[in-house]
Amino acid sequence: MTELIDAPTSTESSPRSYEVKTYGCQMNVHDSERLSGLLDDAGYVPADADDQADVIVFNTCAVRENADNRLYGNLGQLAHVKERNPDFQIAVGGCMAQKDRDTIVKKAPWVDVVFGTHNMGSLPALLERARHNQEAQVEILESLDVFPSTLPSRRESQHSGWVSISVGCNNSCTFCIVPSLRGKEKDRRPGDILAEVEALVADGVVEVTLLGQNVNSYGSEFRDKGAFAKLLRAVGKVEAIERVRFTSPHPASFSDDVIDAMAETPAVMPQLHMPLQSGSDSILKSMRRSYRTSRFMRILDSVREKIPNAAITTDIIVGFPGETEEDFLGTMDIVRRARFSQAFTFQYSIRPGTPAATMDDQVPKHIVQERFERLTALQDEISWEENTAQIGREVEVLVTTRPHDDSPRLTGRSADNRLVHVGIPDGEQMPRPGDFVTATVTDAKPFFLLADSGYSVRPSRAGDAYDRAQADSCGTPTSGQTSGASTNLGMPTIRTRR
Repeated sequence: MTELIDAPTSTESSPRSYEVKTYGCQMNVHDSERLSGLLDDAGYVPADADDQADVIVFNTCAVRENADNRLYGNLGQLAHVKERNPDFQIAVGGCMAQKDRDTIVKKAPWVDVVFGTHNMGSLPALLERARHNQEAQVEILESLDVFPSTLPSRRESQHSGWVSISVGCNNSCTFCIVPSLRGKEKDRRPGDILAEVEALVADGVVEVTLLGQNVNSYGSEFRDKGAFAKLLRAVGKVEAIERVRFTSPHPASFSDDVIDAMAETPAVMPQLHMPLQSGSDSILKSMRRSYRTSRFMRILDSVREKIPNAAITTDIIVGFPGETEEDFLGTMDIVRRARFSQAFTFQYSIRPGTPAATMDDQVPKHIVQERFERLTALQDEISWEENTAQIGREVEVLVTTRPHDDSPRLTGRSADNRLVHVGIPDGEQMPRPGDFVTATVTDAKPFFLLADSGYSVRPSRAGDAYDRAQADSCGTPTSGQTSGASTNLGMPTIRTRR
């Protein structure tokens, strides 16, 4: 059913503006695109970079302790804005909103709206209700209201798109609060996913990333253990899709059919993010990670056997309760053996509501810090060595950023997702974001590659979409074309009265 709301206005002549601030994982980035699309659909407009928005939406994360501090610090800074302008609105959504609920309004009574992970689609109505009633609106649902990917979207990129294949998680890792905030895993039907991919392609997208808390358990809801491998192959066959990525899998349920699908589907990129968390079997058991280091390494060996050029990244937690020096050295050993191209390392922080929060043997902060520094130093060394091995290789780079004042080079991602900065020789054709350039790697740093020996350009549909978006932003849309700034999948949306 379509809900009618009055179009919001800040003056008689201009609509209210908004800004969405995103914290956390790729799932939150995906959700923020949906929140922006909802606000667009309800008559709001994105705020100019230098202007104070009429509405600020915080899409929050609750995975680590500093997320709380960041949110409440930002809310505190906005209190004086609200005091000067009572029509200014603040909304807080996402995982921390699901966790803290009424606590947010108690700590920051100037917040207007608090909404959870299960009812993003309610945001425009809650903002209008808060304005009308002149009091905070808190709405937290315990189960999913509308699958986020069916909501309208304002994408930040013309060339790449996030596609959620599932929400929630059926695992019970003792350090993780996500299952209690996102709920049990709920899978989308394959036909709905493919329809979204095809809609993105029609809008100029050439790269999609499939998202889920545990993508390789996709299909558990409809009892098909091979569903994720089938999905990878099907998405890879969609016409005009050039790059398919996914995140994040879980080692416990990562199967050979997925590796085969990666190796045999040209559009699936030679990249894998495989969270390790710890190199100690006793710590993995305490974390309730239902695999051990031997299985983890067998997966990596199998991937490298079938996809020799694959770049593998990981997540690691340092200082989990009970972690001894021997446990930590086990993690260091796995990192040396695994040769990750990059590792996202985190210091363990207590999250209230998780089993780990009440475990004995919490590791002192100074020990955690010292281990963290040793681990990051080792991984930085390995990353640099792995990147140095790329020197002299030819790479195809999907351009994401043109040169600007801080960087004279093009920036983009290679097939294996390494960050590449490409030099522009005098008189060379300037690619557009979304185009592809082929260049030879000339130098390497721990976190990126350099290619300064010239390049060839392959224009793409995504580059054409970038041109259309630029024309639209100047008020001169190309006849019969859309900007590519948002994707509407034909679902019922909120209509506005004028």
